[in-house]
Amino acid sequence: MEDFKFEITDHLGVVSEGKGGWNLELNMVSWSDREPKYDLRTWSPDHKKMSKGITLSKDEILSLKNVLNGLNI
Repeated sequence: MEDFKFEITDHLGVVSEGKGGWNLELNMVSWSDREPKYDLRTWSPDHKKMSKGITLSKDEILSLKNVLNGLNI
């Protein structure tokens, strides 16, 4: 499998801390030199390895925010 290029352009926050230093984080990530998008996934402490996650556009993150605000939690 060919390597792909990514760059964390802005670290927005840690959602949860995991074992071994792997944390679920919300970041702005540029994939293959494209415009950065909101990205939620687990990262290794050195940010060289990652788990599967989701990448969202600004419109998608705003829709998600509205859904979450509507929850009774």
